[in-house]
Amino acid sequence: MRKYPTPLNSIKMGSGKFFKEIEIPQQKPDGDGALFPAVLTPLSNTDYTGKANLSGFEEAIKAHKPWLESLLQKRGAILFRGFPVSSVSDFNDVVEAFGFPEAFYVGGRAPRTQVLGRVYTTNEAPQDKTIPFHHEMAYVPDYPSKLFFYCDEEPGAGGETPIVLSHIIYDKMKEKHPEFVAKLEEYGVTYTKIMTDDNQQNSFTGSGWKSAYMTTDKSVAEERAAKQGTKLEWMGTSVKTITGPVPAVKFDKGSQRKTWFNSLANSYGGPANPELYDPNRSIEIGNGEPLSDEAMADCLRILDEECPEAATEAAPPCTGFPLQVKENHGLFSSFCSKLSRFMPDCQVGGDMFVIRGRKLLCLCLVV
Repeated sequence: MRKYPTPLNSIKMGSGKFFKEIEIPQQKPDGDGALFPAVLTPLSNTDYTGKANLSGFEEAIKAHKPWLESLLQKRGAILFRGFPVSSVSDFNDVVEAFGFPEAFYVGGRAPRTQVLGRVYTTNEAPQDKTIPFHHEMAYVPDYPSKLFFYCDEEPGAGGETPIVLSHIIYDKMKEKHPEFVAKLEEYGVTYTKIMTDDNQQNSFTGSGWKSAYMTTDKSVAEERAAKQGTKLEWMGTSVKTITGPVPAVKFDKGSQRKTWFNSLANSYGGPANPELYDPNRSIEIGNGEPLSDEAMADCLRILDEECPEAATEAAPPCTGFPLQVKENHGLFSSFCSKLSRFMPDCQVGGDMFVIRGRKLLCLCLVV
């Protein structure tokens, strides 16, 4: 019996079908009496295959978009399970059905390739790389508000996307390290990175400046970087990017909470996380002080502890992939190469998560 039961909510689709909220073993209490993330399935036992049912899913999204947005705001992420999303093309169509304007990846740090329409690969670093927790593009002012994820190619092992509610990280860090958090709130953080002209495929933050700023013209790159509050210092064909100070903590008006909105765990390579050390990038408090190694050690530990638990039983082989929607203001995400820690029982031909998967994991950013 679950210790923290969640009321099951359903809503009738315009096509006569239903959304139904269910529980899965990997969910975690969110502190407000609900389980994180929300998981939706069709209410009926209809066999969801073929374009006709995909169209019905799209119509239901359009008809009940306010309800879905409200659920996303309250719960941080939604996993759509058992719906007819079985290809990249289906994924693109479903994202379009939500009607959100597209957010373009200008200034992004991860190498990505367009797959189809609004769909891009999430990261092209080697598959054995674990990508730490981060908010998408937290280092620029025009970050996306929501992210959609869909996995199109089954990874042989691992490939999950751990997720964490950011307001919980903020609360725990403020309790454990109030002075450190106070400095972050007052001064923000400054991100520094050296970009080569071409992508570095061995790094999960390996975008070259031409790819990041979508130009081969240095003056155009400078203009686009300046709009994001980033200064470029040229070093031959490479460039040093200095972004910030930018906020490390944000107040989310929707939830009325402060959130741990940053890429500290993704950028810190000190004693608490030496495997992430990279001489080409660094992060410091906005007043020039280095990050506290003690505070960062606790931050990394808390992030790991607050991630939804893995199922205790062995994960069966994946036979389908998730479509996930993530609310970027209040949710950290990561990519893992270890054994699955979330959704090990992903089901082929019908999962969509507003978060991520891996191998060919497809991503859409929206404003």
